[in-house]
Amino acid sequence: MRISVRRVIDAPPPSVWAVLEDVEGQAVWMPDVAWIRAVGPSRGAGARFRVRTRVLGIPATTDEIEVTAWEPPHRLAVAHRGFVKGRGEWRLRASRDGRRTLFEWDEELTMPPPILGGLGLRAYGPVQRAMLRRSIRNLAQLAS
Repeated sequence: MRISVRRVIDAPPPSVWAVLEDVEGQAVWMPDVAWIRAVGPSRGAGARFRVRTRVLGIPATTDEIEVTAWEPPHRLAVAHRGFVKGRGEWRLRASRDGRRTLFEWDEELTMPPPILGGLGLRAYGPVQRAMLRRSIRNLAQLAS
């Protein structure tokens, strides 16, 4: 399943990045995350984290993510390694005047078993899209 969401945030990319780079603090603005804990170094490509994820508000699974790209203040990408596998990426682009950020969030996810997992993700897709949009609204409030 692939999900893409974008929004203009009324803050420059460095302000948005300042919120994003606090990976363990992301649980504050991401409603589907109960907590995030570093496993080793917590910044830069190669950093790993354990993430307790909520499904329909209930803490359901603890997975690992690994940072695969760390390009302040423009791009942060992760690999999802756990029950749900895939990749996620945040891209930030400054507006012409530099005072706003176009924030793009892409997720590409799979879940076992192949056919049933795909159906489950597809059924949960509308909930996940709404969660991403809500997360970006929360991010925008913290960055402004």
